[in-house]
Amino acid sequence: MTEQTFATQFSNRDFFIRRWEQEHASFVDVLKALPAGRLDYRPHAASRSAAELVALLVSLVRGCVELCEKGGGSYNSALRFHPKEGTTTLDEMIAAYEKHHHELAEKLDRLNDATWNRPAWLTRGEQEIILRDSIGGLMWIALFDAVHHRGQLSTYIRPMGGKVPSIYGPSGDAPSRQ
Repeated sequence: MTEQTFATQFSNRDFFIRRWEQEHASFVDVLKALPAGRLDYRPHAASRSAAELVALLVSLVRGCVELCEKGGGSYNSALRFHPKEGTTTLDEMIAAYEKHHHELAEKLDRLNDATWNRPAWLTRGEQEIILRDSIGGLMWIALFDAVHHRGQLSTYIRPMGGKVPSIYGPSGDAPSRQ
């Protein structure tokens, strides 16, 4: 098999930033496609609700901001789910997602490759180490996890009464993204 090279070679960090930015519009489109009055929808009692999945996506991007700020070492994800009390509207969660996305963009622009490659680990609580990797490795895992949960959330949209947006190509409800 012949290896192709392109005029521009990216570092792992640069490729992550490019891929993360390219995924952003699809994340926002899926969030905006959710019927706001149906966030309690869950396809099965053991499944997360739509609200819990949105809160998880917000929490994931916020966690990435915190990981970049800390610059390595122990990192507790502290994933947040939809609160049981008080109100958090879909618009508020989308605004928080956008805010954290822009904060992460700034942090990633300032992060150099040496910091990107520093050892880091994800913990649960104070002690239990769940994952060991580099900052960059944990960022890739977070992106893949977010893409997975975005796909899960996209399967909720039509049963909730919404229209599924284009993600990587056309959906039954929307043409391909240009």
